[in-house]
Amino acid sequence: MKKWKISRSDDAKAAEFAAKCDINKLALEVLTSRGYTDFQQVVDFFSLPELSDPFLIKDMDKAVKVISESVDKYELICIYGDYDCDGITATSILYNYLESMGANVMYYIPERSDGYGMNVQAVKDLAQRGVSLIVTVDNGISAAEEAKLIKELGMKLVVTDHHQPPEVLPEAEAVVDPHRADCPSPYKDICGAGVALKLCAALDGGSYDAVLEQYGDLCAIGTVADVVPLNGENRTIVKQGLEYLKNTENSGLSKLFELSSLEREGIDAVDVSFRIAPVINASGRFGSPLTAVKALLSEDIGDADSYVRTLLELNSMRKQTEKDILAEIVDHIDRHPQVLDHAVLVLWGKNWHPGVIGIVSSKILDFYGKPNFLISVDDEGNARGSARSVHGFDVFDCLCHCSDLFEKFGGHECAGGFSLREENLVELSRRICEYADNMSKLPVQELTADKLLRPGDITVGNVRGLDKLAPFGAGNPVPTFAILGAKVLGVTPLSQGKHTKIDFDYGGFRGQALFFTLSPDKACFRAGDSIDMLVRLEVNNFKGYESVSIKVVDHRLSGVKQERYFAAKQCYEKLMRGETLPPEYVKKIIPERTDLVKVYKYISSVKNTTADHMFMSIGDDNMNYCKMRICIDIFADKELVEYKPATMKLSLLQVSGKVDLEQSQTLVKLRQML
Repeated sequence: MKKWKISRSDDAKAAEFAAKCDINKLALEVLTSRGYTDFQQVVDFFSLPELSDPFLIKDMDKAVKVISESVDKYELICIYGDYDCDGITATSILYNYLESMGANVMYYIPERSDGYGMNVQAVKDLAQRGVSLIVTVDNGISAAEEAKLIKELGMKLVVTDHHQPPEVLPEAEAVVDPHRADCPSPYKDICGAGVALKLCAALDGGSYDAVLEQYGDLCAIGTVADVVPLNGENRTIVKQGLEYLKNTENSGLSKLFELSSLEREGIDAVDVSFRIAPVINASGRFGSPLTAVKALLSEDIGDADSYVRTLLELNSMRKQTEKDILAEIVDHIDRHPQVLDHAVLVLWGKNWHPGVIGIVSSKILDFYGKPNFLISVDDEGNARGSARSVHGFDVFDCLCHCSDLFEKFGGHECAGGFSLREENLVELSRRICEYADNMSKLPVQELTADKLLRPGDITVGNVRGLDKLAPFGAGNPVPTFAILGAKVLGVTPLSQGKHTKIDFDYGGFRGQALFFTLSPDKACFRAGDSIDMLVRLEVNNFKGYESVSIKVVDHRLSGVKQERYFAAKQCYEKLMRGETLPPEYVKKIIPERTDLVKVYKYISSVKNTTADHMFMSIGDDNMNYCKMRICIDIFADKELVEYKPATMKLSLLQVSGKVDLEQSQTLVKLRQML
């Protein structure tokens, strides 16, 4: 179960703003819940700013001078990119632009196995190929060693990047990075493709007209994929870029639309994030990033078709590999349930594909709500890991706590990467758990709703008005709303039971809600129950009839006291770790016979239930989550109930005779604590 945070909108402010503009009240209420309390802030949000003069970025003039001279001399220029979607689109933009200028230009992108950024061997190889100028995109700001080598080999270097720079910049003809402390450019949060676009505009004399029309589609994809905030200039890039994407003449993108059955007219930032960017990223994860670059640069429709089909196959491999790793993790947790007793999960496996462990780590975070460190170990004993976290648990600080064990590491509060030797994994796990278990307050994964919906808010007009808040992404998420106390009128399976639809009544509003990837027999609710939902709203058009489509993000039975749930769950985990709890608390969590009967009856009567679903149904002032889990453990000790820790699934086991629960290992241990 995740923690819900329901923000409050300022309805009076929203009404005041609505009187001054043509934005509907529901959209304005969303903005007020996100901190837009001044009308000028609202005006600024909806006013797409013009992209600032590219020459305001420090060293842009130097970069233009050096590149233009190399073009004029027909010197070989190499665009040195990165293997992710941002780096691939940035490489494609700058390469295509320089080629159109008549430049003698090539591109180079390292394979994922080579590691991120520039490397010495690649620099030497480029020198042997006769390269005179290297221009980096989406990397290079930390390439001090490679920059020195480039100079020694008689080549020139222009760095264009968007990552945070170190204290000492690489030695280069120009270092173009808006995050430089001495950079006067007004907008800092552009991605690598955004910097490449600005470089093209600068090479074009400072005008964005031609480069936006030519490369706005690619830049929008790179911007969304790199999860930079969709505000300010990024909002302009994505908003305009999506319009160009609908009418793109790029052969590779056109083929991707066709083969993925993507509708051009309705394309939005969410589609880019979930259906376009992953396909481009798959090339760097499972094949070669060069396949994606060739797809995006191909002028022949036949070649584009071949490259895009390869990308889609690689993406299918990526999905299957993720499923395989997740299945292995589930099996490991079921066999070693004690790993879930810690505030942080540390898991490793043999030859997990390093290109997807970051994605799997995000899925583990979403399912268990816990920070986690996933590590792949190869046959030579080299271990590479990715970490994902929630706000409140600082991954980078935790990695620093273990820094002597690593060969390399880096990251920030919510994500990180590292490498080490296999023999250090056990100690790493111990230290990470030690770091987490000693935190005074453990963070909990949170889902935020922009506001509590009123029944009268749910209209086609209101929902359509939310479109004006788009494009959605980092810094401007899709609006999410809370519906509390809806009465379930009916439950219908969809797609042979893969999904669920409910009919519900909410204060007189009769509607339907869709639960994707939830079968009715695994739902915590039945007809007649009262449920709470976090939802997203869309307009559905069927044969000319428009209606509101309600898609459920998360749900629970009404009445759950979430703060008590999380506090009791953390106490249970402390108990399982062997930590000492106050005797008064231990007395309260030792179940009476009536508690055991209550839990057993529920498991007997409800098939396919989980621990969380059971707590929603039977949890009360006398039955907190900790006591309920102890009841489950008592039954599991005596083989009356099977509990799958990885999925929290519960089922009854066949019993041949009488069982003495008093001799349960769990119950004996608890009484000894008193």
